[in-house]
Amino acid sequence: MGIVARVLLENVSKIFDGNVAAVSNFNLDIADGEFMVIVGPSGCGKTTTLRMIAGLEKTTAGNIYIGDTLVNDVPPKDRDVAMVFQNYALYPHMTVYQNMAFALKMRNFPNVEINKRVKEVAGLLGVERLLNRKPRALSGGQRQRVALGRAIVRNPKAFLFDEPLSNLDAKLRVTTRAELKALHYRLQSTSVYVTHDQAEAMTLGERICVMHNGVIQQVAGPMEVYERPVNKFVAGFLGTPAMNFFTGCLKFKNDTASFVIDNDTIILPQRLRTVLSDYHDKEIVLGVRPENFSPHQFLSQINNTISATVNVVEPIGIRTDVYLTNHAGKKFVAGIEPCTKLKANDAVKMYIDLEKIHIFESGETGKNITISDSTCTAARHKSTRL
Repeated sequence: MGIVARVLLENVSKIFDGNVAAVSNFNLDIADGEFMVIVGPSGCGKTTTLRMIAGLEKTTAGNIYIGDTLVNDVPPKDRDVAMVFQNYALYPHMTVYQNMAFALKMRNFPNVEINKRVKEVAGLLGVERLLNRKPRALSGGQRQRVALGRAIVRNPKAFLFDEPLSNLDAKLRVTTRAELKALHYRLQSTSVYVTHDQAEAMTLGERICVMHNGVIQQVAGPMEVYERPVNKFVAGFLGTPAMNFFTGCLKFKNDTASFVIDNDTIILPQRLRTVLSDYHDKEIVLGVRPENFSPHQFLSQINNTISATVNVVEPIGIRTDVYLTNHAGKKFVAGIEPCTKLKANDAVKMYIDLEKIHIFESGETGKNITISDSTCTAARHKSTRL
């Protein structure tokens, strides 16, 4: 349904009054029919980026293309994109039918065509029985569907979503995420979706673009970003509970690399020896996701452990989250099997799955030393217009 279009941002920047750089040198190529999620913490520039695509904010520098058209100076109403807002932005005095039909009426579509489109989209979204109601008579989930329907009936080149699920309760967010994904498969529409919710990013995006302080950190598929984060910020942002970070010193002895964390020494895999050769005696950061800890030894691995005391044991259902403190006072989390005998104040040794560790340079955005340079180029992702 509809005409899909590539969306391309080339060296786009936005500087607000007071020399505040909201977005810096942003390069992103979103393919025809792709579902791209831009994710990052509040204030990272993701909504500003979306508003520049929509034409609601003017770029300070760079170019934005929708299809083959340079739209820098094209008014929002002529960009042929539809935006779904966080607050739904429905007209309170209009019925659901009137809200969905409004944009088509403004474009002088024939009534027969308007009626056909509204009925078709209402059926697609399951809101046929709500067409005569006004927004105040709808639940949050129903309003969100109507806002989606109002966008879909326009048949735009691209959909722009600005945190559309943030006003829904947790259970409804989960079901609506699945519905949105199914809707995308059906429509095959180009979609740019902005969120601070990493679960939304991981579940919805064909690719995700991680932003921090107005700068792209990494653009890749969800599992690529999760398993091969290019830097410490990306690694810590995606994942619940978050990745654990241990600052320590790298030592080499007889061609064996070891990582010293307080009273514990971790013997690092031989496969990392070459990439770590320049970091002898330097401070580095070991990253371990909670699921890569265990109170039991991993098969065919050296006994690498961190000694700690259990603080809190939280059964989640499919796993148990164990909150611990090592001998130097460093707190960390392990996600282990659901049935565990561990309890508060137990002294334990937590084994590390060395095949899943990450090693970073120090600093908030310290690069991931354990992945190849070719992957790291994703952090400097730059699109070239074909």
